[in-house]
Amino acid sequence: MSEPKCVLILGAAGRDFHNFNTYYRDNPAYKVVAFTATQIPDIAGRKYPVELAGKLYPNGIPIHEESEAVDIIKREGINECVFAYSDVTYDYVMHLASVCMAAGADFKLMGCESTMIKSTKPVIAITAVRTGSGKSQTTRYISRILKEMGKKVVAIRHPMPYGNLAVQACQRFETYADLDLHKCTIEEREEYEPHIDNGFIIYSGVDYEQILRQAEKEADVILWDGGNNDLPFYKCDMHIVIADPHRPGHEMIYYPSETNFRLADMIIINKCDSAKEENIKSIEENAAKYNPKATVIRANSPVTIEKPEMIKGKKALVIEDGPTLTHGSMSYGAGVVAARNGDVGEIVDPTPYAVDSIAATYKKYPNAKGILPAMGYGDKQIKDLEATIDATPCDVVLSATPIDITRVLKVNKPMVRASYELAEVKSGQIAEAIKKIIK
Repeated sequence: MSEPKCVLILGAAGRDFHNFNTYYRDNPAYKVVAFTATQIPDIAGRKYPVELAGKLYPNGIPIHEESEAVDIIKREGINECVFAYSDVTYDYVMHLASVCMAAGADFKLMGCESTMIKSTKPVIAITAVRTGSGKSQTTRYISRILKEMGKKVVAIRHPMPYGNLAVQACQRFETYADLDLHKCTIEEREEYEPHIDNGFIIYSGVDYEQILRQAEKEADVILWDGGNNDLPFYKCDMHIVIADPHRPGHEMIYYPSETNFRLADMIIINKCDSAKEENIKSIEENAAKYNPKATVIRANSPVTIEKPEMIKGKKALVIEDGPTLTHGSMSYGAGVVAARNGDVGEIVDPTPYAVDSIAATYKKYPNAKGILPAMGYGDKQIKDLEATIDATPCDVVLSATPIDITRVLKVNKPMVRASYELAEVKSGQIAEAIKKIIK
């Protein structure tokens, strides 16, 4: 028998673990020497645990910084590097491919058939062409449609395992107490809390075969709530992809945006109420050219301010969803739209007052300057976020994260919440399409 291929999986604590679990874990033709990590802080330096790694890996698998990839390739005799994260440009992917190949390894991308798991229940997948396009609000919208059809819906969220990986293998969230039990970060709460508010159960974790089999026991329909712009982890009966007219053309130049765009059964162009018509038409033209089978729908993303009188004419600090501003590369989100609609006197720039890890975030993502990304991957970063807010000279804080952030933060400023939902331009189109799939 030939020696197994030595593999290095390049990831960000999500797709990388899923690729390993579904393809490499019990495959004697391969030896996964290590994972690397980027995008998400505090993942490197840990191990993929023995409990999840399987019988071929009795010591678990180390996780290193991606910057160490060349050294690992040369030191460990890596034959194959597997790229396994998302929301990056084609240039980025190919530069990394060149680095790996120049170091002596093959470079690999894994597609749908190698990694998708089949469910016993109908699956509707919601993905996007970029982070911050509106996946989660679409998932909530479709949840309500299915509920009105009399279906029991369970959402499964793309992984966000920032704690103990073995403990987080299969997580179920039904109440706020579950969020506290699992010590959820701000980013996790942003994804889970709105589903709980709407009365739906949501699963997440690390082992998505185990998660799916648990969710199937209490669901008529599974909703895949995608992360970043990654591909679905499950074979789906309907694949809905959200496109963002504030970033037209990104559906053709980001990985794996174009794959999702070509796979889609339905393309929803979101945020049409705040976008230029020419940008909307640009996406429609790309859909007609590259995926003519897809139904293309326009939708709005109206923003509601909890207490508009508290921000009118005031100096406001705006908090936006963190990933939208970081690897999503946006310079503003729903919070700025709400501030402008609410006639704030001034949007205060928190950048000069940023503390420690928040200052580091601005250095890494200069596009976020002027707005405060809701970074909170751990207790230390939450404290830095609180300190930044307290130090910023403003009258009020306008929070446009998907959660009630006051449940996590304690600050010395009054805080107002802005929320947003999906609204079809021509109502009923999505429900009609779903009814044809879900009998």
